[in-house]
Amino acid sequence: MNLNEIATELVAGCRENRTQANLEVLYAPDAVSVEATDNGMGREAKGLEAIAGKHAWWDATFEMQGGDISEPMMHGPDRFAVIFELTVKHKESGEVSDMKEVALYTVADGKIAREEFFYPT
Repeated sequence: MNLNEIATELVAGCRENRTQANLEVLYAPDAVSVEATDNGMGREAKGLEAIAGKHAWWDATFEMQGGDISEPMMHGPDRFAVIFELTVKHKESGEVSDMKEVALYTVADGKIAREEFFYPT
């Protein structure tokens, strides 16, 4: 897949709740996911298994209430960004909150090699 195809499918997968399934399709086996802060699991998840675990934690902890996911914004031959503006409900506490983050994806050899998340801390 080329950069545009990867970016388009990532956004479609996020909008259609196919993020877990897209990991095997879009991500390199040794991909790295980096958070802005340590939320109790470290800032970096390395490899598909660790990134899948991060997704599983998110799905177990939060329920999507709505929001918007931007179209991918391309940057050169190997990067794109996506803005996530979401309303989520914390499953344990019931607290509903709005979140906004920018995700920057780096692609190498037809797969996402790195993702970085930027958000208010």
